[in-house]
Parts: sequence; C-alpha cells; structure tokens
Amino acid sequence: MGVRDLNVLVLGGGGREHALVYALALSPQVASIKAAPGNGGTAGEPKTTNIVLDAENPAVVAEYAQAHGINLVVIGPEAPLVAGVADAVRDAGIAVFGPGSEAAQLEGSKQFSKDFMVRHNIPTSDYQAFTADELDAALALIDTMGAPVVIKADGLAAGKGVTVASNVDEAKDAVRECFDGRFGQAGDTVVVEECLDGPECSVLCFVDGSTVIPLAPSQDHKRAGEGDTGPNTGGMGVYSPVPMISDDTYQEMVDIMQQVADALVAEGIEYRGILYGGFMLTAKGPQVLEFNVRFGDPETQVLLPRLKSDVAEVLLATANGTLAAIDLEWDDLDGVSVVMASGGYPGDYETGFPIAGIDGAQAIEGVTVYHAGTTRGDDGIVRTAGGRVLNVTALAPTFEEAIERVYRAVDCIEFEGAFCRRDIGQRALQGRDA
Repeated sequence: MGVRDLNVLVLGGGGREHALVYALALSPQVASIKAAPGNGGTAGEPKTTNIVLDAENPAVVAEYAQAHGINLVVIGPEAPLVAGVADAVRDAGIAVFGPGSEAAQLEGSKQFSKDFMVRHNIPTSDYQAFTADELDAALALIDTMGAPVVIKADGLAAGKGVTVASNVDEAKDAVRECFDGRFGQAGDTVVVEECLDGPECSVLCFVDGSTVIPLAPSQDHKRAGEGDTGPNTGGMGVYSPVPMISDDTYQEMVDIMQQVADALVAEGIEYRGILYGGFMLTAKGPQVLEFNVRFGDPETQVLLPRLKSDVAEVLLATANGTLAAIDLEWDDLDGVSVVMASGGYPGDYETGFPIAGIDGAQAIEGVTVYHAGTTRGDDGIVRTAGGRVLNVTALAPTFEEAIERVYRAVDCIEFEGAFCRRDIGQRALQGRDA
C-alpha cells in the first residue's frame, strides 16, 4: 500500500483514543488528525487538532467528514457504533473503521449477543432474559440457580451494568435496580446468566468479513482495589501478553473468533473493525463472556505500543475490506499499563486539578503516558477531567522490568487525589500457574 495523504477523524476522548491518535500520528501516510472531542493528550500530538462534534449523531459525523476532506473515520467508543455512525459514514462513501449498527448489537444488546452465540454454537454460559413485567420470573430463576450468578443490564451502561452477585439477595437487588431505571433504557431488559469459573482474558481481532487477524491476548483488572477487591470500574490496568495462556488455548480462542466472523457473514451482517472477545478460561475450555465491537480500554494502551506495523495501513485495510493483504509485525516485548484515577472513582470524584510530572515519567525508557480524563488549557497546563485520568504504559524485555518501569513512572506523576492499583501485572509473574 503506497503512501497517501490521509485526513483522519478519530471519535472519542479517552485513553484508547489517545493511543490511537498517538499511533496514527507516527504514520507517514497520515497528513492530519481531528479528534472529537479528544483530550489533553491528543491536543499535544503532532498533526492533531481537537474539535467539538456530536459524535453520536450519524448525520452530523458524515456531514463533517464530507465537508472537511476526511478519508478515514476511526470510531473509538461503542455508543456511536450502536447509534449507526459507521453506517452513515460508509453511505457517504468514506472509509470507516468500525462496524455498522446491526453488528454493533453484539455489544449494544446482551440478549442479542447471547441469542447469536446460541444460534451458532459459540461456547458461552446458560442464560435467560427478562423484561420488567417478568420480574417475578426473574427472581424465581435466581432462587433456582442460586449464587454466584451474573446479572446484566441488556444495553450500554458505561461498563457498570454487570453485577457478579455472590448471594441470592444481591442478585435480586441488582435485577430490581435495573428495572427501577438506574441504567435508563439499558436496563429495560435484564439477562440472568450462569457464573463461569476461571481466569478472564481478552483477545481482540481485526475483522473485515471473513478475514480475522488476532492481536496478542491481554488481561484487564476491573476491580478498583488491589487483589481484585472493591467495585467494578472501566478497568484499572492491563498487561500483555498473558503467560498463563498456552499456545493451544490461544488458538482455541482465535478459532472461536473466526467462528463468530463466519457466523456474521452467514447472517448477512457486514463487520469491519475490531471484534473484542472477552473469555473465561473454564475447565471445559474458553467460553465467551461478552463481545465488544471496538478497541478495549485500557487494552488498547498496552497492545498498540507493541504493534510495529503502520496503524494507519491496518485500519484503512480493515475499513476497505483488504485486510487479507496485511501481515502484522509485533515487538517482542512485555507490556504493562496502569490507570491513575481520581480519588473516589468509580464513585463521586472532583476534577480540575493540575497534573505534574508527565514529562519526567515519559523520560523513563519504554514508558508512554496516555491521557484519558484530562484537558489542556490555553495556558498549556494539563488538568484532571475524569475518573480514569492517565494510562501509564511501560514496555520492556521482561514483565519484571516492565512492572518496575511503570511504577517508577507512576511515582513521577502528581495530582490531587491520585490513586492506582499497585498489583497490575503481578499475575503475569505467576506464569501458567496463575
């Protein structure tokens, strides 16, 4: 693929999007990048301008792309995908990295996803779905299943619509919370699901129909506290690759992802983007917990730094349906990414605090700091603007070195209320016995 002057629009404003912008800015094929809305990190990247745009409005995004000579749109978050932004951009004749709204239901609706897996014999847990007028039936099923049991709001709930209930009363309360409107329309339908046992991991794949190119496996840390304690969050850190996963198990997961891609083709659903498989490694083998239809956050912040291939080429090939011509090249390095969060997250927290020490952190070999919840003022000062504030990522020849580097970098950075987990990557040191 020859060099071309790509004008890229990246939708989203988190750490994932900063990682995408950072990688795209390195490509000689990219002439300019617009980030909507971007953050304090994207504002400081070469070729990049933050813009204000209604990223969940399909017509608005398509019209902006046409009017500003955009020839590749990269959709970061799930909400614009479910809203049909990719469909509108494709209809306008512009390449877009991200699936259409029909395929996005794999993430947008837990019931759709589970029904799809059952139709195509994709290994997953047993489940039933209920609406509010079926509350008594849902509660009765919980009594029958016992605990632990998983309760999921059907729709998008910003990563907070899943409860792994350790007892029956907690499960019933979670169902009632969904139906009482805690998650808005996302909770109009509730999925009650068997709780699987085993370690979790993720496998992300580039998909453009039947062509599937997997990325290295990664393992996220969802709980706010060390030792996987405290409430669920959007993710407090991640590492990749995952030593506990054997080559055979990894191939099993990749085969399942290929099975999913083939099933989408069989149903006439076009898929061009990232397909994210969240797996539980059970005694029966890998089983799918969930699908995401976009890059994971914070998985992206540890996977993209290890990718030596030109990211713009890969994204454009996926968007154009020419992925089969791509060979991914990877750095043989271990990666660890730690989230620095605002005090109180994932509950209430304050923002607007200045952040110091990022340059010092990035002076450490192998370290990159991706911004998530930040803003950059006209005075150039970067301030906190969200719950998850920064993703501090370190690459090194071994996990021991990567962990040492990442926490040395974390200790360079200061802002009021800052906290992080201090055990990210420790599972990697346990190897295949984790």
